Parts: sequence; structure tokens; C-alpha cells
Amino acid sequence: MAAITRSQLEKPESWRDNLKVTRAGVIAVLFVLLGIWMVTGALSMDTATQTRLTFGGGVPDITVSTQPYTLIVGILYAVIGAISLIGIGGKRARTLALYAGGLLLIPTVLIVAAANNSINVTVMLQVSLRLSTPIVMGALAGIWCERAGVVNIAIEGMMLTGACFGFTVFTILLGSLTTPQAQLIGVIVATLSGTIMALLHAWLSITFKTNQIVSGTVINILAVGVTSFVRREVLLSSEAARETLQAVPIPLLADIPVLGPVLFNGRPIFYMMFVLLFATHIILFYTRWGLRTRAVGENPKAADTLGINVNRNRWINVLIGGSIAGLAGAWFSMETSGSFDDNMTSGRGFIALAAMIFGKWLPFGAFGGGLLFGFSDALGQRFQFLGVPVPPQFLQMVPYFITIVVLAGLVGRAVGPKAAGEPYEKEGK
Repeated sequence: MAAITRSQLEKPESWRDNLKVTRAGVIAVLFVLLGIWMVTGALSMDTATQTRLTFGGGVPDITVSTQPYTLIVGILYAVIGAISLIGIGGKRARTLALYAGGLLLIPTVLIVAAANNSINVTVMLQVSLRLSTPIVMGALAGIWCERAGVVNIAIEGMMLTGACFGFTVFTILLGSLTTPQAQLIGVIVATLSGTIMALLHAWLSITFKTNQIVSGTVINILAVGVTSFVRREVLLSSEAARETLQAVPIPLLADIPVLGPVLFNGRPIFYMMFVLLFATHIILFYTRWGLRTRAVGENPKAADTLGINVNRNRWINVLIGGSIAGLAGAWFSMETSGSFDDNMTSGRGFIALAAMIFGKWLPFGAFGGGLLFGFSDALGQRFQFLGVPVPPQFLQMVPYFITIVVLAGLVGRAVGPKAAGEPYEKEGK
């Protein structure tokens, strides 16, 4: 009987064995398709179509010829996608080209959507930053927790609780105190409400070592029920306030063209976003507490051997995260709408977690992710204002669609702190 050789046992190689689906490849294909679509649309567009970009504050307007711009950008997208697919140039250069194309998409969408119309870029930036406030703050709350090794998907519930109880206390006190005093106490109560929900999360997940995902889910469900009950029993039976926190322009800085109205003419919680952003970065990376927190999140056993109280560190960080989430909740009811409605956070807590992952568990990275989602939300609103022929239900889906695209396409598999989600018990107990 003839011996069977190794080559006879191996299956012949087919084209499927050489086909590899990567994130960069998928994005490149999308760029090619987008480029073809834009070129096709540009060829059927009136050559006299123009878009006017306004800025205000004495900055001259910019008029863009929409048809040539769309044609050039479409060709550029097709070229970038094709180069990435073929593999021309180094991997780093191709990656940078794809990111540049992604950034170019922002002004392109504005210019094409506002064809034969005008759009105020300053207002667009202002609305984007304002809408990103609760997302960025929620992401910072998640960073405080997960850097210490505690997964916190209860940010949504903490924000909702803060929005409800802060506004409820403000409404009750408005008759006996001045509006600013009642608002200040309401914001403090909102912060404390988030802290109390965080205390419950820490108690379940750290002390009793409950599965942290289950604990967070329980808190989200509890928040929906409690806030709905409070709204029905207290707010609907009283004269609910409609006052919001007033804007606080920073002298001189608020008069800077473009940047002044965007950054220095905000409301208190908007400013707190920047304070917490810088404070979180400094504390996590330039203080002893931050070093201990990162050690606990990466290797709690090693941190314990160095004398760090792991569970106490986690407790404190979870409470800090809860207080930030509660303050973010006050943005919805007290700084934006002047009212409280059931489920008014609308999943922003989960989008905040996506921003945290997008930012690789870094404060400024999370800020970039939050700004991206805030811009997508503002874009949906601007489309409705410009009368873009798209059903409003689809425009409301824009932030959530962007969340899926960013996490699945741009971020992919992201690795957080190694000990996140793992309860810790000191040896010998």
C-alpha cells in the first residue's frame, strides 16, 4: 500500500484562505462607496449651488461652491479607500489617511446638507459642546470606576436619579427660597443622589461581590421605577418649576470671536465638565491616589501586597464616579429643560460608556468621544432645521448609529484595566 504524503493530506489553498476582513479594509470599502456616491451626486448637482458658512462676531462668512467641493471630496474618498485596499504605502500612512478622511466627513456633511442655504458654524460648535456635556461627564464617571476595577453600567440610572431628585428638591424649595438658592441646593441634591446610587452599587459589587453587570442593571431598573413614582406623586401634583440655570459669560473671554460664544458663554454644569476633565486627568496621572487607583485596577493583588487597601480605594472611586454622574443628571432637568420627564436621559449613560471605550479609558480621549457623539446629536437637530428630506425618527437615531459605527468600526476590541469586573478578596479571609 502506497504511503500517503503530507502534501496529499493538506487541502488545496483557495481564495478564501487569503481573504482577510479587517476594520481598516471595511472602512476603506465604505470610503470607496461613499466617494462613488458623492461623485455621482455631484455630477447631477446644479453648478450654481452654494453653501454659506457663517461665524458671527465680525468673522467674514465663507461661501463654498457645493458642486465642485462635493466632486473633489468624492474623488478623494475613492482614492483614499482604493489606496488602502491595494496596500500602497506604509501601514501608518494608510491609517492616517483613513483618519483624515473621517475628520473631513464632518465639514463635508455640513456643506452638503446646507446646500443652497447657510449654516452658522459657531452655533453648531456651541450646540455640539453643550450636548456632549452629560456624555463627557458620564464617561469621566465610568473612568473613575473602571480605573479602580469596578465596571459601572449604572451610569444611566445614576444620571436619571440625579435629574429627578435635583429637580424635585428645586421645585419644592422654589416657593421659600430665591431661584438661585433653590437651584444650588437642587444641584447639590442631584450630586448626592448619584452618590447614593453609587453607594448601592459599591455595596453590592465590592462588599458582597455581586456580579457587577447585574448590580448595574438592577440600579438602572430601580432608577426608572423610583423616578417615575416621584414624578407622578410629587411633580405632577405641584407647580413644577420651569426655570433653568442661567448662562454665566466669562468677562472678556466671552467676547473672543467664535471661541468666546462656544467655550466662555456657558452655564455652570457646562463649565464643571471642563473642571472635572482636567481634575480627573491630573489626579489619575500626577498624584499618589491616581497611581494607587491604576494599580488597583490593573493588579489588585500586587497593590495589596504594597499596603494599598484595595476595596477602600474602589469604594471611594465608585462614590466619586456616582457624584459626577448625578451632577450630569442635573444637566438634563436643571440646566437644559427646566422640567423632568420619565427616562429623560434617553440612554446617554450608555453612550457615555461608549465614549469612555472610544477614549481608551483616558479623560481627554473620552472628551473626544463625547464631543463626537454630541456633534452627531447636534447634526440630527440641524438636519431637521435645514429641512433635509429624512424622516425625523431616523435623525433621532443618528447618535446611536454613530455609537455602533465607532465601536464596531473604529475602535473594535478595546482592552480596559485588567482587573475591571473582578471582585477582590484579601488573602487569608
